Amino acid sequence: MEDKKGGLKRSRNCGDLRKEDIGKEVILNGWLQSSRDHGGLVFIDLRDRSGIVQVIFDPQAEKSSHGKAKDLRSEYVLAVRGKVRERPKGTENHNLPTGEVEVAVQELEVLNKSRTPPFEIFDETGVSEEIRLKHRYLDLRRPPMQRNLRFRHKAALLARNYLDKEGFLEVETPILTRSTPEGARDYLVPSRVNPGSFYALPQSPQLFKQMLMVGGIEKYFQLARCFRDEDLRKDRQPEHTQIDMELSFVEEEDIHKLVEGLMAHLFESLLGRKLETPFPHLPYEETMARYGSDKPDLRFGLEIEDVSEKVKNSQFKIFQGAVSKGGCVRGISLPGGGKFSRKELDELVPQATGYGAKGLAWLKVKEEGKAESPIAKFFAPEELQGIIGQMKAAAGDLILFVADKPETAGAVLGQLRLDLAERLNLVKKDEYKFTWITEFPLFEYSEEEKRLTALHHPFCMPREEDLKLLETDPLKVRARTYDLVLNGEELGTGSIRVHRRKVQEEIFKCLKISSQEAQEKFGFLLEAFQYGAPPHGGIALGLDRILMLMSGSRSIREVIAFPKTQSAVDLTFNAPSSVTEEHLAELHIRLREE
Repeated sequence: MEDKKGGLKRSRNCGDLRKEDIGKEVILNGWLQSSRDHGGLVFIDLRDRSGIVQVIFDPQAEKSSHGKAKDLRSEYVLAVRGKVRERPKGTENHNLPTGEVEVAVQELEVLNKSRTPPFEIFDETGVSEEIRLKHRYLDLRRPPMQRNLRFRHKAALLARNYLDKEGFLEVETPILTRSTPEGARDYLVPSRVNPGSFYALPQSPQLFKQMLMVGGIEKYFQLARCFRDEDLRKDRQPEHTQIDMELSFVEEEDIHKLVEGLMAHLFESLLGRKLETPFPHLPYEETMARYGSDKPDLRFGLEIEDVSEKVKNSQFKIFQGAVSKGGCVRGISLPGGGKFSRKELDELVPQATGYGAKGLAWLKVKEEGKAESPIAKFFAPEELQGIIGQMKAAAGDLILFVADKPETAGAVLGQLRLDLAERLNLVKKDEYKFTWITEFPLFEYSEEEKRLTALHHPFCMPREEDLKLLETDPLKVRARTYDLVLNGEELGTGSIRVHRRKVQEEIFKCLKISSQEAQEKFGFLLEAFQYGAPPHGGIALGLDRILMLMSGSRSIREVIAFPKTQSAVDLTFNAPSSVTEEHLAELHIRLREE
Protein backbone atom coordinates (compact mmCIF):
# COMPACT_ATOMS: atom_id res chain seq x y z
CA MET A 1 0.00 0.00 0.00
CA GLU A 2 3.03 2.30 0.06
CA ASP A 3 4.21 4.26 -2.96
CA LYS A 4 7.78 4.11 -4.18
CA LYS A 5 8.77 7.06 -2.03
CA GLY A 6 7.78 5.15 1.08
CA GLY A 7 4.75 7.34 1.87
CA LEU A 8 1.11 6.44 2.30
CA LYS A 9 -0.72 7.81 -0.72
CA ARG A 10 -4.29 8.89 -0.05
CA SER A 11 -7.02 6.59 -1.37
CA ARG A 12 -10.09 8.32 0.17
CA ASN A 13 -11.09 11.68 1.60
CA CYS A 14 -11.77 11.89 5.32
CA GLY A 15 -15.24 13.40 5.01
CA ASP A 16 -16.47 10.88 2.40
CA LEU A 17 -16.53 7.73 4.56
CA ARG A 18 -19.96 6.22 5.31
CA LYS A 19 -21.49 2.97 6.61
CA GLU A 20 -21.22 1.37 3.16
CA ASP A 21 -17.42 1.63 3.49
CA ILE A 22 -17.32 -0.65 6.57
CA GLY A 23 -14.70 -3.36 6.11
CA LYS A 24 -12.72 -1.47 3.47
CA GLU A 25 -9.05 -0.61 3.89
CA VAL A 26 -8.37 3.07 3.28
CA ILE A 27 -5.45 5.49 3.34
CA LEU A 28 -6.26 8.96 4.65
CA ASN A 29 -4.15 12.13 4.64
CA GLY A 30 -4.98 15.20 6.68
CA TRP A 31 -4.47 17.37 9.73
CA LEU A 32 -4.93 16.39 13.36
CA GLN A 33 -7.97 18.33 14.55
CA SER A 34 -8.00 16.98 18.12
CA SER A 35 -6.89 13.91 20.06
CA ARG A 36 -8.14 12.04 23.15
CA ASP A 37 -6.22 9.44 25.14
CA HIS A 38 -8.68 7.10 26.86
CA GLY A 39 -6.21 5.06 28.83
CA GLY A 40 -4.98 2.77 26.14
CA LEU A 41 -7.05 3.74 23.15
CA VAL A 42 -6.09 6.98 21.40
CA PHE A 43 -8.79 8.73 19.36
CA ILE A 44 -7.93 11.34 16.75
CA ASP A 45 -10.19 13.54 14.65
CA LEU A 46 -8.50 13.68 11.26
CA ARG A 47 -9.47 16.57 8.99
CA ASP A 48 -9.02 17.33 5.32
CA ARG A 49 -10.93 19.64 2.98
CA SER A 50 -13.83 17.19 2.72
CA GLY A 51 -14.49 16.98 6.47
CA ILE A 52 -13.56 15.09 9.64
CA VAL A 53 -13.47 11.40 10.53
CA GLN A 54 -12.48 9.67 13.76
CA VAL A 55 -9.47 7.37 13.66
CA ILE A 56 -8.56 5.06 16.52
CA PHE A 57 -5.20 3.69 17.65
CA ASP A 58 -5.51 0.38 19.53
CA PRO A 59 -2.28 -1.04 21.10
CA GLN A 60 -3.62 -4.59 20.79
CA ALA A 61 -4.14 -4.19 17.07
CA GLU A 62 -0.99 -2.25 16.16
CA LYS A 63 1.59 -1.33 18.82
CA SER A 64 3.98 0.76 16.71
CA SER A 65 1.38 3.25 15.49
CA HIS A 66 -0.22 3.44 18.92
CA GLY A 67 3.10 4.40 20.49
CA LYS A 68 3.55 7.23 18.00
CA ALA A 69 -0.04 8.44 18.45
CA LYS A 70 0.57 9.56 22.02
CA ASP A 71 3.10 12.14 20.76
CA LEU A 72 0.91 13.65 18.06
CA ARG A 73 -0.20 17.28 18.44
CA SER A 74 -2.76 19.61 16.95
CA GLU A 75 -2.27 20.39 13.22
CA TYR A 76 0.32 17.66 12.64
CA VAL A 77 -0.01 16.44 9.04
CA LEU A 78 -0.67 12.70 9.06
CA ALA A 79 -1.10 9.72 6.76
CA VAL A 80 -2.91 6.68 8.18
CA ARG A 81 -3.79 3.28 6.78
CA GLY A 82 -6.58 1.34 8.39
CA LYS A 83 -9.95 -0.39 8.16
CA VAL A 84 -13.31 1.35 8.28
CA ARG A 85 -15.53 -0.04 11.01
CA GLU A 86 -18.83 0.81 12.63
CA ARG A 87 -18.69 2.85 15.80
CA PRO A 88 -19.93 1.06 18.92
CA LYS A 89 -23.58 1.73 19.76
CA GLY A 90 -23.97 4.93 21.77
CA THR A 91 -20.72 6.49 20.56
CA GLU A 92 -21.98 7.76 17.20
CA ASN A 93 -21.56 11.47 16.44
CA HIS A 94 -24.72 12.56 14.64
CA ASN A 95 -23.26 16.05 14.06
CA LEU A 96 -20.80 14.62 11.53
CA PRO A 97 -21.62 12.99 8.17
CA THR A 98 -18.94 10.41 9.08
CA GLY A 99 -20.27 10.01 12.62
CA GLU A 100 -21.36 6.35 12.27
CA VAL A 101 -17.92 5.05 11.32
CA GLU A 102 -14.29 5.20 12.43
CA VAL A 103 -10.98 3.99 11.03
CA ALA A 104 -8.91 1.49 13.04
CA VAL A 105 -5.30 2.45 12.27
CA GLN A 106 -2.83 -0.19 11.12
CA GLU A 107 -0.07 2.18 9.99
CA LEU A 108 0.82 5.81 10.74
CA GLU A 109 3.16 8.24 9.03
CA VAL A 110 3.83 11.80 10.24
CA LEU A 111 4.14 13.87 7.08
CA ASN A 112 4.95 17.07 8.94
CA LYS A 113 4.90 18.45 12.46
CA SER A 114 3.31 21.73 13.54
CA ARG A 115 4.00 24.32 16.18
CA THR A 116 1.08 25.08 18.49
CA PRO A 117 -1.19 27.30 16.37
CA PRO A 118 -2.06 30.81 17.66
CA PHE A 119 -5.74 29.78 17.62
CA GLU A 120 -7.72 26.57 17.38
CA ILE A 121 -8.93 25.48 13.97
CA PHE A 122 -12.62 25.35 14.85
CA ASP A 123 -15.77 27.02 13.46
CA GLU A 124 -15.49 29.88 15.95
CA THR A 125 -12.02 30.98 16.99
CA GLY A 126 -12.66 33.72 19.54
CA VAL A 127 -9.56 35.58 18.36
CA SER A 128 -9.35 38.99 16.70
CA GLU A 129 -9.65 39.38 12.95
CA GLU A 130 -6.15 40.86 12.94
CA ILE A 131 -4.69 37.57 14.27
CA ARG A 132 -6.76 35.59 11.79
CA LEU A 133 -5.54 37.70 8.84
CA LYS A 134 -1.91 37.55 9.98
CA HIS A 135 -2.15 33.76 9.98
CA ARG A 136 -4.62 33.49 7.09
CA TYR A 137 -3.08 30.18 5.97
CA LEU A 138 -4.32 28.73 9.27
CA ASP A 139 -7.63 30.59 9.20
CA LEU A 140 -8.32 29.09 5.77
CA ARG A 141 -8.27 25.62 7.36
CA ARG A 142 -11.35 26.45 9.44
CA PRO A 143 -14.59 24.86 8.12
CA PRO A 144 -16.41 28.22 7.65
CA MET A 145 -13.62 29.57 5.45
CA GLN A 146 -13.45 26.30 3.51
CA ARG A 147 -17.22 26.48 2.97
CA ASN A 148 -17.01 30.11 1.83
CA LEU A 149 -14.31 29.41 -0.74
CA ARG A 150 -16.24 26.39 -2.07
CA PHE A 151 -19.32 28.63 -2.21
CA ARG A 152 -17.35 31.24 -4.15
CA HIS A 153 -16.04 28.66 -6.61
CA LYS A 154 -19.53 27.30 -7.27
CA ALA A 155 -21.01 30.79 -7.68
CA ALA A 156 -18.36 31.76 -10.22
CA LEU A 157 -18.89 28.51 -12.13
CA LEU A 158 -22.68 28.96 -12.15
CA ALA A 159 -22.37 32.55 -13.36
CA ARG A 160 -20.00 31.57 -16.16
CA ASN A 161 -22.22 28.71 -17.31
CA TYR A 162 -25.37 30.84 -17.16
CA LEU A 163 -23.84 33.62 -19.26
CA ASP A 164 -22.32 31.13 -21.67
CA LYS A 165 -25.80 29.68 -22.31
CA GLU A 166 -27.05 33.24 -22.91
CA GLY A 167 -24.54 33.62 -25.74
CA PHE A 168 -21.87 35.68 -23.97
CA LEU A 169 -18.14 35.55 -24.68
CA GLU A 170 -15.73 35.82 -21.75
CA VAL A 171 -13.07 38.35 -22.76
CA GLU A 172 -10.17 39.37 -20.53
CA THR A 173 -9.26 43.05 -20.51
CA PRO A 174 -5.93 44.64 -19.51
CA ILE A 175 -4.91 45.23 -15.90
CA LEU A 176 -2.31 47.84 -16.90
CA THR A 177 -4.20 50.71 -18.49
CA ARG A 178 -4.37 54.52 -18.40
CA SER A 179 -5.75 56.70 -15.66
CA THR A 180 -9.32 57.88 -16.33
CA PRO A 181 -11.78 59.66 -14.03
CA GLU A 182 -14.26 57.06 -12.71
CA GLY A 183 -15.12 58.28 -9.22
CA ALA A 184 -12.26 56.98 -7.04
CA ARG A 185 -8.49 57.36 -6.91
CA ASP A 186 -6.48 55.17 -9.24
CA TYR A 187 -3.70 52.86 -8.18
CA LEU A 188 -0.73 53.97 -10.31
CA VAL A 189 2.09 51.78 -11.65
CA PRO A 190 5.26 53.52 -12.89
CA SER A 191 6.57 52.47 -16.29
CA ARG A 192 10.28 51.59 -16.31
CA VAL A 193 10.57 51.69 -20.11
CA ASN A 194 8.64 54.97 -20.41
CA PRO A 195 10.18 57.20 -17.72
CA GLY A 196 7.76 59.63 -16.11
CA SER A 197 4.73 57.76 -17.41
CA PHE A 198 2.33 55.65 -15.36
CA TYR A 199 -0.15 52.89 -15.89
CA ALA A 200 -3.30 52.79 -13.77
CA LEU A 201 -4.95 49.65 -12.44
CA PRO A 202 -8.55 49.66 -13.75
CA GLN A 203 -11.32 50.79 -11.41
CA SER A 204 -13.53 48.83 -13.80
CA PRO A 205 -13.25 47.61 -17.40
CA GLN A 206 -15.75 50.33 -18.42
CA LEU A 207 -13.99 51.74 -21.46
CA PHE A 208 -12.67 48.36 -22.58
CA LYS A 209 -16.11 46.79 -22.63
CA GLN A 210 -17.53 49.73 -24.57
CA MET A 211 -14.75 49.30 -27.12
CA LEU A 212 -15.63 45.60 -27.31
CA MET A 213 -19.16 46.60 -28.24
CA VAL A 214 -17.80 48.88 -30.95
CA GLY A 215 -15.76 45.84 -32.01
CA GLY A 216 -18.92 43.81 -32.62
CA ILE A 217 -18.58 41.35 -29.71
CA GLU A 218 -22.24 42.12 -28.80
CA LYS A 219 -22.30 40.04 -25.58
CA TYR A 220 -19.25 40.26 -23.32
CA PHE A 221 -18.59 39.22 -19.73
CA GLN A 222 -15.72 38.53 -17.40
CA LEU A 223 -15.07 38.02 -13.72
CA ALA A 224 -13.09 41.23 -13.67
CA ARG A 225 -10.55 42.33 -11.08
CA CYS A 226 -11.07 46.00 -10.19
CA PHE A 227 -8.90 48.36 -8.12
CA ARG A 228 -9.95 51.49 -6.23
CA ASP A 229 -7.83 53.52 -3.85
CA GLU A 230 -10.60 54.56 -1.46
CA ASP A 231 -11.46 54.44 2.22
CA LEU A 232 -12.43 50.91 3.23
CA ARG A 233 -15.25 49.38 5.30
CA LYS A 234 -16.85 45.98 5.75
CA ASP A 235 -18.08 45.79 2.15
CA ARG A 236 -15.11 47.43 0.40
CA GLN A 237 -11.64 46.26 -0.54
CA PRO A 238 -8.90 47.96 -2.58
CA GLU A 239 -9.30 45.11 -5.06
CA HIS A 240 -12.55 43.32 -5.74
CA THR A 241 -14.20 41.09 -8.33
CA GLN A 242 -17.10 42.05 -10.58
CA ILE A 243 -19.35 39.91 -12.72
CA ASP A 244 -18.97 42.41 -15.53
CA MET A 245 -21.12 42.34 -18.67
CA GLU A 246 -21.99 44.47 -21.66
CA LEU A 247 -24.52 43.93 -24.46
CA SER A 248 -25.30 45.62 -27.77
CA PHE A 249 -28.75 46.50 -29.16
CA VAL A 250 -30.53 46.35 -25.79
CA GLU A 251 -32.82 48.43 -23.60
CA GLU A 252 -32.86 48.58 -19.80
CA GLU A 253 -35.50 45.84 -19.55
CA ASP A 254 -33.27 43.35 -21.41
CA ILE A 255 -30.46 43.81 -18.89
CA HIS A 256 -32.83 43.68 -15.92
CA LYS A 257 -34.32 40.40 -17.14
CA LEU A 258 -30.87 38.91 -17.73
CA VAL A 259 -29.59 39.86 -14.28
CA GLU A 260 -32.75 38.70 -12.53
CA GLY A 261 -32.34 35.34 -14.25
CA LEU A 262 -28.73 35.14 -13.08
CA MET A 263 -29.67 36.00 -9.48
CA ALA A 264 -32.52 33.48 -9.49
CA HIS A 265 -30.15 30.82 -10.86
CA LEU A 266 -27.53 31.51 -8.16
CA PHE A 267 -30.00 31.59 -5.29
CA GLU A 268 -31.82 28.43 -6.30
CA SER A 269 -28.64 26.50 -7.10
CA LEU A 270 -26.68 27.55 -4.02
CA LEU A 271 -29.36 28.17 -1.38
CA GLY A 272 -32.41 26.34 -2.70
CA ARG A 273 -34.31 29.65 -2.62
CA LYS A 274 -36.72 30.62 -5.39
CA LEU A 275 -36.72 34.35 -6.08
CA GLU A 276 -39.80 36.22 -7.21
CA THR A 277 -39.13 38.00 -10.48
CA PRO A 278 -39.32 40.57 -11.92
CA PHE A 279 -37.81 42.65 -9.14
CA PRO A 280 -39.65 45.86 -8.19
CA HIS A 281 -38.43 49.23 -9.50
CA LEU A 282 -38.07 52.42 -7.46
CA PRO A 283 -37.20 55.79 -9.06
CA TYR A 284 -34.26 57.55 -7.39
CA GLU A 285 -36.26 60.52 -6.10
CA GLU A 286 -38.91 58.26 -4.60
CA THR A 287 -36.44 56.01 -2.80
CA MET A 288 -34.57 59.01 -1.39
CA ALA A 289 -37.86 60.47 -0.13
CA ARG A 290 -39.16 57.20 1.37
CA TYR A 291 -35.93 55.66 2.70
CA GLY A 292 -33.30 58.42 2.76
CA SER A 293 -30.94 56.18 0.78
CA ASP A 294 -30.42 54.99 -2.78
CA LYS A 295 -29.83 51.47 -1.45
CA PRO A 296 -32.90 50.88 0.71
CA ASP A 297 -33.43 47.85 2.92
CA LEU A 298 -36.99 46.74 2.11
CA ARG A 299 -37.21 43.94 4.70
CA PHE A 300 -39.07 46.29 7.06
CA GLY A 301 -41.19 49.44 6.92
CA LEU A 302 -40.29 52.60 8.90
CA GLU A 303 -40.72 54.69 5.78
CA ILE A 304 -39.97 58.42 5.94
CA GLU A 305 -42.88 60.85 5.67
CA ASP A 306 -42.66 64.56 4.87
CA VAL A 307 -44.98 66.44 7.27
CA SER A 308 -43.87 69.93 6.23
CA GLU A 309 -47.38 70.92 5.13
CA LYS A 310 -48.82 69.78 8.45
CA VAL A 311 -46.38 71.79 10.60
CA LYS A 312 -45.52 74.90 8.55
CA ASN A 313 -48.09 77.05 10.37
CA SER A 314 -47.56 75.59 13.85
CA GLN A 315 -46.26 77.52 16.84
CA PHE A 316 -43.13 75.38 16.98
CA LYS A 317 -40.56 77.83 15.65
CA ILE A 318 -37.92 75.24 14.72
CA PHE A 319 -40.31 73.40 12.38
CA GLN A 320 -41.86 76.61 11.09
CA GLY A 321 -38.47 78.19 10.44
CA ALA A 322 -37.07 75.15 8.62
CA VAL A 323 -40.00 75.07 6.20
CA SER A 324 -40.04 78.83 5.61
CA LYS A 325 -36.35 78.72 4.63
CA GLY A 326 -36.98 76.08 1.97
CA GLY A 327 -36.20 73.10 4.18
CA CYS A 328 -38.53 70.39 5.37
CA VAL A 329 -39.72 68.41 8.38
CA ARG A 330 -39.61 64.66 7.95
CA GLY A 331 -40.29 61.81 10.33
CA ILE A 332 -40.46 58.06 10.87
CA SER A 333 -42.98 56.19 13.00
CA LEU A 334 -41.74 53.33 15.19
CA PRO A 335 -44.36 50.70 16.05
CA GLY A 336 -44.20 50.09 19.81
CA GLY A 337 -41.55 52.78 20.24
CA GLY A 338 -43.70 54.51 22.83
CA LYS A 339 -42.14 52.24 25.43
CA PHE A 340 -38.80 54.02 25.04
CA SER A 341 -37.76 55.71 28.28
CA ARG A 342 -36.79 59.37 28.43
CA LYS A 343 -33.17 58.28 28.85
CA GLU A 344 -33.36 56.16 25.72
CA LEU A 345 -34.93 59.04 23.79
CA ASP A 346 -32.24 61.43 24.98
CA GLU A 347 -29.60 58.98 23.75
CA LEU A 348 -31.07 59.14 20.23
CA VAL A 349 -30.28 62.85 19.95
CA PRO A 350 -26.45 62.57 19.76
CA GLN A 351 -26.95 59.63 17.42
CA ALA A 352 -28.95 61.88 15.06
CA THR A 353 -26.54 64.79 15.37
CA GLY A 354 -23.69 62.40 14.63
CA TYR A 355 -25.38 61.72 11.30
CA GLY A 356 -25.60 65.45 10.56
CA ALA A 357 -28.88 66.63 12.15
CA LYS A 358 -29.11 69.82 14.20
CA GLY A 359 -31.43 68.04 16.61
CA LEU A 360 -34.14 65.39 16.97
CA ALA A 361 -37.73 65.87 18.12
CA TRP A 362 -39.99 63.06 19.31
CA LEU A 363 -43.64 62.43 19.98
CA LYS A 364 -45.24 59.46 21.76
CA VAL A 365 -48.73 58.59 20.55
CA LYS A 366 -51.27 57.95 23.31
CA GLU A 367 -54.86 56.75 23.30
CA GLU A 368 -57.48 58.75 21.38
CA GLY A 369 -54.88 60.52 19.28
CA LYS A 370 -53.28 62.34 22.19
CA ALA A 371 -49.54 62.83 22.34
CA GLU A 372 -46.77 63.07 24.91
CA SER A 373 -43.80 65.23 23.95
CA PRO A 374 -41.95 68.39 24.99
CA ILE A 375 -43.13 69.90 21.68
CA ALA A 376 -46.79 68.80 21.88
CA LYS A 377 -47.86 72.09 23.47
CA PHE A 378 -46.89 73.97 20.30
CA PHE A 379 -49.47 72.16 18.17
CA ALA A 380 -53.23 72.53 18.04
CA PRO A 381 -55.20 69.26 18.49
CA GLU A 382 -56.10 69.16 14.81
CA GLU A 383 -52.43 69.62 13.86
CA LEU A 384 -51.43 66.70 16.07
CA GLN A 385 -54.20 64.59 14.57
CA GLY A 386 -52.99 65.48 11.08
CA ILE A 387 -49.38 64.55 11.88
CA ILE A 388 -50.32 61.27 13.56
CA GLY A 389 -52.67 60.40 10.71
CA GLN A 390 -50.09 61.05 8.00
CA MET A 391 -47.48 59.05 9.93
CA LYS A 392 -49.97 56.15 10.22
CA ALA A 393 -49.09 55.97 13.91
CA ALA A 394 -51.18 54.18 16.53
CA ALA A 395 -51.29 54.28 20.31
CA GLY A 396 -47.97 53.08 21.71
CA ASP A 397 -45.96 54.23 18.69
CA LEU A 398 -43.13 56.76 18.63
CA ILE A 399 -42.59 59.42 15.95
CA LEU A 400 -39.14 60.96 15.39
CA PHE A 401 -38.71 64.23 13.48
CA VAL A 402 -35.80 65.98 11.80
CA ALA A 403 -36.10 69.56 10.49
CA ASP A 404 -33.41 70.50 7.95
CA LYS A 405 -32.54 70.58 4.27
CA PRO A 406 -34.33 67.72 2.46
CA GLU A 407 -31.09 65.85 1.75
CA THR A 408 -29.90 66.14 5.38
CA ALA A 409 -33.25 65.18 6.91
CA GLY A 410 -33.51 62.20 4.57
CA ALA A 411 -29.95 60.99 5.21
CA VAL A 412 -30.29 61.26 9.01
CA LEU A 413 -33.65 59.48 9.15
CA GLY A 414 -32.39 56.90 6.69
CA GLN A 415 -29.56 55.98 9.08
CA LEU A 416 -31.81 56.06 12.15
CA ARG A 417 -34.25 53.84 10.29
CA LEU A 418 -31.57 51.16 9.90
CA ASP A 419 -30.32 51.47 13.48
CA LEU A 420 -33.78 51.29 15.01
CA ALA A 421 -34.87 48.37 12.85
CA GLU A 422 -31.95 46.36 14.24
CA ARG A 423 -32.69 47.52 17.78
CA LEU A 424 -36.38 46.59 17.52
CA ASN A 425 -35.64 43.26 15.76
CA LEU A 426 -37.64 44.29 12.69
CA VAL A 427 -35.11 42.89 10.19
CA LYS A 428 -35.93 39.42 8.89
CA LYS A 429 -32.49 37.85 8.55
CA ASP A 430 -33.58 35.01 6.27
CA GLU A 431 -35.40 37.25 3.79
CA TYR A 432 -34.02 38.58 0.50
CA LYS A 433 -35.58 41.78 -0.87
CA PHE A 434 -34.28 42.90 -4.27
CA THR A 435 -35.11 46.16 -5.99
CA TRP A 436 -33.93 48.15 -8.98
CA ILE A 437 -33.23 51.85 -8.36
CA THR A 438 -33.76 53.79 -11.58
CA GLU A 439 -33.85 57.32 -13.02
CA PHE A 440 -30.74 58.59 -11.26
CA PRO A 441 -29.60 62.14 -12.00
CA LEU A 442 -26.78 62.19 -14.52
CA PHE A 443 -24.89 64.85 -12.52
CA GLU A 444 -24.48 66.14 -9.00
CA TYR A 445 -22.90 69.39 -7.86
CA SER A 446 -19.62 69.17 -5.94
CA GLU A 447 -19.26 71.96 -3.39
CA GLU A 448 -15.63 71.01 -2.95
CA GLU A 449 -14.78 71.24 -6.68
CA LYS A 450 -17.39 73.92 -7.48
CA ARG A 451 -18.52 72.06 -10.57
CA LEU A 452 -20.77 69.28 -11.78
CA THR A 453 -19.53 65.73 -11.37
CA ALA A 454 -20.96 62.48 -12.78
CA LEU A 455 -23.15 60.68 -10.24
CA HIS A 456 -22.12 57.30 -11.66
CA HIS A 457 -19.61 57.89 -14.47
CA PRO A 458 -19.48 60.15 -17.54
CA PHE A 459 -20.42 57.44 -20.04
CA CYS A 460 -24.07 56.99 -19.01
CA MET A 461 -26.65 57.85 -21.65
CA PRO A 462 -29.14 60.58 -20.68
CA ARG A 463 -32.83 59.83 -21.10
CA GLU A 464 -33.82 60.86 -24.61
CA GLU A 465 -36.38 63.40 -23.39
CA ASP A 466 -33.75 65.07 -21.19
CA LEU A 467 -31.05 65.52 -23.84
CA LYS A 468 -32.16 69.10 -24.48
CA LEU A 469 -31.47 69.94 -20.81
CA LEU A 470 -27.74 69.25 -21.13
CA GLU A 471 -27.19 72.83 -22.27
CA THR A 472 -29.88 74.60 -20.22
CA ASP A 473 -30.36 72.72 -16.91
CA PRO A 474 -27.96 69.76 -16.59
CA LEU A 475 -28.86 69.01 -12.94
CA LYS A 476 -32.33 68.00 -14.14
CA VAL A 477 -30.97 65.48 -16.65
CA ARG A 478 -31.86 61.90 -15.74
CA ALA A 479 -29.54 59.10 -16.77
CA ARG A 480 -30.50 55.71 -18.12
CA THR A 481 -28.83 54.14 -15.08
CA TYR A 482 -29.97 51.43 -12.69
CA ASP A 483 -28.62 49.96 -9.47
CA LEU A 484 -29.48 46.50 -8.18
CA VAL A 485 -30.01 46.58 -4.40
CA LEU A 486 -30.45 43.68 -1.98
CA ASN A 487 -31.24 44.14 1.71
CA GLY A 488 -29.71 47.59 1.86
CA GLU A 489 -26.56 46.68 -0.09
CA GLU A 490 -25.79 47.84 -3.61
CA LEU A 491 -24.97 44.71 -5.62
CA GLY A 492 -24.34 46.35 -8.94
CA THR A 493 -24.52 49.47 -11.04
CA GLY A 494 -25.25 49.69 -14.73
CA SER A 495 -26.54 51.90 -17.50
CA ILE A 496 -27.31 52.25 -21.14
CA ARG A 497 -24.11 53.88 -22.43
CA VAL A 498 -23.42 56.86 -24.63
CA HIS A 499 -22.63 55.64 -28.14
CA ARG A 500 -22.78 58.93 -30.05
CA ARG A 501 -19.78 61.29 -30.13
CA LYS A 502 -21.82 64.49 -29.96
CA VAL A 503 -23.67 63.41 -26.81
CA GLN A 504 -20.41 62.33 -25.15
CA GLU A 505 -18.82 65.68 -25.95
CA GLU A 506 -21.83 67.50 -24.46
CA ILE A 507 -21.45 65.52 -21.24
CA PHE A 508 -17.72 66.30 -21.08
CA LYS A 509 -18.57 69.97 -21.56
CA CYS A 510 -21.00 69.87 -18.59
CA LEU A 511 -18.21 68.30 -16.50
CA LYS A 512 -15.82 71.13 -17.44
CA ILE A 513 -13.64 68.73 -19.39
CA SER A 514 -12.17 70.82 -22.18
CA SER A 515 -12.02 69.62 -25.78
CA GLN A 516 -8.25 69.30 -25.45
CA GLU A 517 -8.50 67.29 -22.22
CA ALA A 518 -11.27 65.11 -23.67
CA GLN A 519 -9.12 64.38 -26.71
CA GLU A 520 -6.11 63.61 -24.55
CA LYS A 521 -7.94 61.29 -22.14
CA PHE A 522 -10.74 59.85 -24.27
CA GLY A 523 -9.73 60.50 -27.85
CA PHE A 524 -9.71 56.77 -28.61
CA LEU A 525 -13.35 56.48 -27.45
CA LEU A 526 -14.56 59.56 -29.32
CA GLU A 527 -12.86 58.32 -32.48
CA ALA A 528 -14.37 54.85 -32.09
CA PHE A 529 -17.86 56.36 -31.81
CA GLN A 530 -17.42 57.68 -35.37
CA TYR A 531 -17.15 54.17 -36.82
CA GLY A 532 -20.63 52.80 -36.31
CA ALA A 533 -20.75 52.28 -32.52
CA PRO A 534 -23.92 50.30 -31.71
CA PRO A 535 -26.34 51.23 -28.90
CA HIS A 536 -25.20 49.26 -25.87
CA GLY A 537 -25.47 48.92 -22.12
CA GLY A 538 -24.35 46.76 -19.27
CA ILE A 539 -23.85 46.26 -15.58
CA ALA A 540 -21.16 45.28 -13.09
CA LEU A 541 -22.24 43.09 -10.16
CA GLY A 542 -20.04 42.92 -7.07
CA LEU A 543 -19.30 39.21 -6.67
CA ASP A 544 -17.76 39.62 -3.20
CA ARG A 545 -20.77 41.52 -1.88
CA ILE A 546 -23.24 39.03 -3.38
CA LEU A 547 -21.37 36.16 -1.73
CA MET A 548 -21.22 38.01 1.60
CA LEU A 549 -25.01 38.33 1.67
CA MET A 550 -25.74 34.85 0.35
CA SER A 551 -23.38 33.14 2.81
CA GLY A 552 -24.50 35.22 5.78
CA SER A 553 -20.95 36.48 6.34
CA ARG A 554 -20.19 39.57 8.40
CA SER A 555 -18.00 41.24 5.78
CA ILE A 556 -16.60 40.60 2.32
CA ARG A 557 -13.28 39.71 3.95
CA GLU A 558 -14.93 36.41 4.93
CA VAL A 559 -15.42 35.40 1.28
CA ILE A 560 -11.99 36.50 -0.03
CA ALA A 561 -8.98 34.22 0.40
CA PHE A 562 -6.41 36.94 1.14
CA PRO A 563 -8.17 40.24 1.93
CA LYS A 564 -6.75 43.56 3.11
CA THR A 565 -7.54 45.21 6.44
CA GLN A 566 -9.47 48.47 6.72
CA SER A 567 -6.14 50.27 6.40
CA ALA A 568 -5.49 48.43 3.09
CA VAL A 569 -2.76 46.19 4.55
CA ASP A 570 -2.23 42.51 3.75
CA LEU A 571 -1.12 41.15 7.13
CA THR A 572 -0.13 37.74 5.79
CA PHE A 573 2.34 39.02 3.19
CA ASN A 574 3.13 42.38 4.87
CA ALA A 575 2.02 44.40 1.87
CA PRO A 576 2.45 47.18 0.96
CA SER A 577 6.17 47.28 1.68
CA SER A 578 9.15 49.48 0.96
CA VAL A 579 11.44 48.86 -2.01
CA THR A 580 15.15 49.44 -2.53
CA GLU A 581 16.68 52.69 -3.74
CA GLU A 582 17.97 50.76 -6.75
CA HIS A 583 14.46 49.68 -7.68
CA LEU A 584 13.17 53.24 -7.34
CA ALA A 585 16.03 54.54 -9.46
CA GLU A 586 15.14 52.05 -12.23
CA LEU A 587 11.64 53.52 -12.22
CA HIS A 588 12.97 57.11 -12.20
CA ILE A 589 11.26 57.76 -8.84
CA ARG A 590 12.67 59.64 -5.88
CA LEU A 591 10.82 59.66 -2.54
CA ARG A 592 10.10 63.05 -1.05
CA GLU A 593 11.80 63.59 2.29
CA GLU A 594 9.45 64.36 5.18
